[in-house]
Amino acid sequence: MKKAVFVYSPEQLGYKFSDTHPFNHKRLTLTMDLLKNINALDDVDIVPARVATEEELLLAHDPKYIDIVKRAGHGELSEAQCESYGIGTEDTPIFANMHEASAQLVGGTLTAVDYVMEGKAEHALNLGGGLHHGFRGRASGFCIYNDSTVAIRYLQEKYNARVLYVDTDAHHGDGVQWSFYEDPNVCTLSIHETGRYLFPGTGNITERGNGQGYGTSFNFPMDAFTEDESFLDIYEQSMREVFEFFKPDVVLTQNGADAHFFDPLTHLHGTMNIYREIPRLAHQLAHEYCQGKWIAVGGGGYDIWRVVPRAWSMLWLEMTDQVCPTGSLPQAWLDRWQPEAPVPFIPTWEDPIPLYEPIPRKAEIEEKNAQMLAKALHIIRNEKRD
Repeated sequence: MKKAVFVYSPEQLGYKFSDTHPFNHKRLTLTMDLLKNINALDDVDIVPARVATEEELLLAHDPKYIDIVKRAGHGELSEAQCESYGIGTEDTPIFANMHEASAQLVGGTLTAVDYVMEGKAEHALNLGGGLHHGFRGRASGFCIYNDSTVAIRYLQEKYNARVLYVDTDAHHGDGVQWSFYEDPNVCTLSIHETGRYLFPGTGNITERGNGQGYGTSFNFPMDAFTEDESFLDIYEQSMREVFEFFKPDVVLTQNGADAHFFDPLTHLHGTMNIYREIPRLAHQLAHEYCQGKWIAVGGGGYDIWRVVPRAWSMLWLEMTDQVCPTGSLPQAWLDRWQPEAPVPFIPTWEDPIPLYEPIPRKAEIEEKNAQMLAKALHIIRNEKRD
């Protein structure tokens, strides 16, 4: 059995709205090139992403919606005809062959699932996935098909698995949460910036599931401008409590890299420190509770030059038991990509200290987060007793 596989196909780069859209899968190329420059990723580690079948997409999406996506991507529908399906909007514009490109991303996550569940690898990573805002019959927030929702249904139907979904994207993992809101065999844990200021506006601690699924949805909304220490305190305590409460067969983590200070679409003040710690604890708990069964996907991350390649490299390094480097980034990588980047690179694995001016409300933010964490943990502990 391999330690881990890196799922990727060049066709994943076809998921592209426009040259100016903030969702840019060039970050996959940048991350892979960085890993290869430090000799951390070999061709033997890479397995091709297959294309999800229509039958597999139907696990999470309406047939009418799939047909709309196909026709829109082939130029058969106008933006006005697609708007009620969330397509043709400013966030999720129509692009050529959007069904085929989206099915490729979903298929990558399904490839990762099969490698782990069939015992070919302990862990699997599909950075092209993590499109957590997609709904059954509607696109949302740059997400056309929801690969994590499809993958969880697939895990249930093919492998009869009890699944824990962990989402550390700065945006709430709404599409996945609502898909399993009444399912007692899927637990969703989302750590994100509060919806008071940020899309999609959901993810309150009171969103706990419904019907038989009541008590299997957990949210930890952080205040804007949250820094590393508070973020990591919430992350570690919530992860340990939820793993112990739910005892999953397999964990699927969504690894958006948009909680960083540089991210242009969010208001959190994270640094590279959180991207070292997030995969470390997920890895540890996967071995403690799931016999190592860990599937990871990408997600948000809109500073594709200074943040995403470093953050996602740390995820692969942890997954493969390689030491996270310190000090300078490879000069060859910097020389190759700096001429194309619109911002100066951070030339080291660590962020400079200080990365930003001191936050005047630091104590207030940390106290609000601590109160939220205490309430959310109280809910989990009550669920344990029940």
